[in-house]
Amino acid sequence: MTSHAVVSLAFNQTIKKMYIKNFFKLAVVLFAFVFTLSSCGEGSSDSKDEASLSIEFEKYELENGLDVVLHQDKSDPIVSLAIQYGVGSNREKTGRTGFAHLFEHMLFQESENVGQDQFFKKIQDAGGTLNGGTWKDGTIYYEVVPKNALEMIMWLESDRMGYLINTVTESAFYNQQEVVQNEKRQRVDNNPYGHTNWVLDKNIYPEGHPYNWQVIGELVDLQNATVDDVREFYDKFYGPNNATLVLAGDFETEDAKALIEKYFGEIKRRQEVAKLEPQPVTISETKRLYHEDNFATAPQLNMVWPTLQQFTEDAYALDFLAELLSSGKKAPLYKVLEKDKELTSRFFAYNSSQEIAGEFHLQVTGNSGVNLNDVEQGIFEAFALFEEQGVTDRDIERIKAGLETQFYNGISSVLGKSFQLAQYNVFAGDPGFIEQDIENIKKVTKEDVLRVYEKYIKDKPYVITSFVPKGNMELIAENSEKAPVVEEEIKENVEKNVVDSDEEIAKTPSNFDRSVEPEQGPAPALNIPTSWTTELSNGMKVYGIEQNEIPTVNFSLILDGGHLLDDMNNNGVANLMTDIMMEGTANKTPEELEEEIEMLGASINMYTTNESIVIQGNTLVRNFDKTIDLVEEILLQPRWDEEEFDRIKVATVNQIKRSDANPNTVARRVYNKLLYGENHIFSYPTIGTVESVEAITIDDLKNYYDSYFSPSISRFHVVGKIDEASVKSSLKDLESSWASKEVTIPSYDIENNRDKSSLYFVDIPNAKQSVINIGYIAMPRTDEDFYPAEVMNYKLGGSFSGNVNLILREEKGYTYGARTRFSGSKIPGTFTASSSVRTNTTGESVSIFRDEIQKYKEGISEEDLEFTKNALIKSNARRFETQFSLLGMLQEMSGYGLSPNYIEDEEAVIRNMTLEQHKQLANKYLDESKMAYLVVGDATTQYAQFKDMGFDEVMLVDKEGEEVKLEDVKQ
Repeated sequence: MTSHAVVSLAFNQTIKKMYIKNFFKLAVVLFAFVFTLSSCGEGSSDSKDEASLSIEFEKYELENGLDVVLHQDKSDPIVSLAIQYGVGSNREKTGRTGFAHLFEHMLFQESENVGQDQFFKKIQDAGGTLNGGTWKDGTIYYEVVPKNALEMIMWLESDRMGYLINTVTESAFYNQQEVVQNEKRQRVDNNPYGHTNWVLDKNIYPEGHPYNWQVIGELVDLQNATVDDVREFYDKFYGPNNATLVLAGDFETEDAKALIEKYFGEIKRRQEVAKLEPQPVTISETKRLYHEDNFATAPQLNMVWPTLQQFTEDAYALDFLAELLSSGKKAPLYKVLEKDKELTSRFFAYNSSQEIAGEFHLQVTGNSGVNLNDVEQGIFEAFALFEEQGVTDRDIERIKAGLETQFYNGISSVLGKSFQLAQYNVFAGDPGFIEQDIENIKKVTKEDVLRVYEKYIKDKPYVITSFVPKGNMELIAENSEKAPVVEEEIKENVEKNVVDSDEEIAKTPSNFDRSVEPEQGPAPALNIPTSWTTELSNGMKVYGIEQNEIPTVNFSLILDGGHLLDDMNNNGVANLMTDIMMEGTANKTPEELEEEIEMLGASINMYTTNESIVIQGNTLVRNFDKTIDLVEEILLQPRWDEEEFDRIKVATVNQIKRSDANPNTVARRVYNKLLYGENHIFSYPTIGTVESVEAITIDDLKNYYDSYFSPSISRFHVVGKIDEASVKSSLKDLESSWASKEVTIPSYDIENNRDKSSLYFVDIPNAKQSVINIGYIAMPRTDEDFYPAEVMNYKLGGSFSGNVNLILREEKGYTYGARTRFSGSKIPGTFTASSSVRTNTTGESVSIFRDEIQKYKEGISEEDLEFTKNALIKSNARRFETQFSLLGMLQEMSGYGLSPNYIEDEEAVIRNMTLEQHKQLANKYLDESKMAYLVVGDATTQYAQFKDMGFDEVMLVDKEGEEVKLEDVKQ
């Protein structure tokens, strides 16, 4: 995935996961297009809701073979353009892997009429966002922009579809080779269990099968790729006749068709790409492999069975099987592995049926020191329990009950709709395939689930992997062979000087002058949704926004305090509170509570932050009252289940131990300790430490609950198809039953008293990347300078087009991404510059950060200030699209006492900022000579250089932030 702003997708976190991990996840969010589940048992939708259960679209084909799908949605003044190509890593060949993903990166560089690095800048300048993704079966690019920029994104996308290849130079190609290799280091090489999928796919699929290699590719293939290879790949797979264009949002149909014809109609067809036929595989015997993992602190076992491709009858049933085996309190894997044997607190199963083949996955991360032989045996005991218990009709309906809610979440954004329409068109040949897909889901029965279990899983050969911490060979599953994982050696950085030809780039003929960027016209005016607020008689404040686009409600109940109310000597109580309170109520067992929530098609989650405890929920409007009744029961009638408390403690302790394996988690923990100091609660992790959690008793939780749970420090937020009167009515019982008490939240002295630059280094032996965090204490969110400082920071590192990212990623190729940011709440936060860089560029990368922060104080250009203003102001057109984003707006208002029109005030700050004010803010809040510079990486090769780089002090610290000697680390 190209690194950029994260687009919130309710149905998944990334495009890749949406397609490759579990097709069931996609299917369920689409389920209710034409079918309203009667199994929810809470009354049917009214006629208005029924009418909204479909998406109208128009599909047609251009003469060059480009499929076009249009969906008009005028709810918000924005448009989404998505182009999905029928090419993924499954179109590559052995020895030439990683090309599809590498080429995805190349398309963000430049084209004949769009300059170097201008794709991101032009979209951001218009107030939009963009990204791209590659997975095994496809590649997609997308933009979401205010509607006035529609023609511009047509111009941009068509230019890279038809007018790109002449601009692929040796230097640009080399740079993206480096970026992709750094992505591999960040996602695979520098992560615990990062090589798991490589081992699994190499052993499930035979040599030459399109799923035998990873999307990211082999490092040697990436290094050996040439520009000629890229040209050949582009000519074969990136033609309009191998693509689907989906336009969704606020546009006029005839105008859109004219623009599509103008910009895409003249692009020539390229080579014909035949559809891949299904290639499911079988294995004749079980394969057992192991790997000593440099980063893992806990053993992990994976078992994978080959299955079959998507949209098949068995694939749907296998999706249900995975849910029944692993999800929830009724799941056999939970009962055996976690509850009875206490072997794990982290496991899941999923069926991954893809375009041409599939696999059924089961993954278990063992508790510290657990032998994976015991885990494997426990899995088969869970299978035996599954066979004994069987599957009931209610089990099947329980899974289906949440599909309607998930469907609405999936179409809450125009981008979500674009993805879904493109997905069906590419893989099923019809954006309207949803109707057949729904029928397939509806037809799944308990007999189907048992049948596919017998057919694909029971007594069938599988691939099993044991990934264990280095030096813990005794934990691997028996009879395992060493997996031939190839790990990159850390070498001295040698800059490769690539010189491009001086020849002018040839222009591909066009019917019009494509070098002229289209005019955008006036941007949509700011239109802040109307909100309401009230205070209940028990002191709880309520904030709401009525949004009628989909028949769902999103809500949150925030209790101030959270980690702030923890005792430093008994740290982690607040975190355990939010776990134990979801484990049943006084009247419901944990299993009964879980099932009631599921049968409503709702979700209720509870979690702890530094400054709050949050209950967050999502439900259908017709089930809002019953969902709130469950929230009230959870909140006011805790079960205090001793058995669950013991299980939660074990799970938390093992989660803490596993976190030591993640360089980014280590960096955050040490960084907070260095900046906040041992006398501030923020220097202690919210989750606690192994020692503190083990010492906590259930009485500690009861005392926390009795002392700090009160409506007087609580705020309720609600967004959805529900008005103020209905919300108040639903909260009546909670208002009368929840009595107020006085709660005092402690305050801690904190200030930025740093007076020197300090380099702190945490050793992660043989790390392939170094995690860099640079900064100091800045100011609270409530400071009048906070938002102006955020605006000031934007061009330094607040986006993809920030200076530090353009240098470290786009110019140098040292990283997958680099950012700077201000954070803060009612308590002073930090200024932080951060990145993960290739190990042998660590010193230079730290210097670049330091130099760019220093240089930024000299001021920016008028052009850069204008870019900042456009990007931040125009992006507000996208700010109010989903219920979840509106919920965030309400939480911001309630948390900091902001007016309902605070976004207008923010726009005024942006619009009125001058170059002089920008420079003053930079000089006031950016002082690189007094910052803490934290590096988490390989000390043996990288630590010594920092003693000669001009820091006031350089020291080695351990994973808890305590100073150590280099010789101690080497031992």
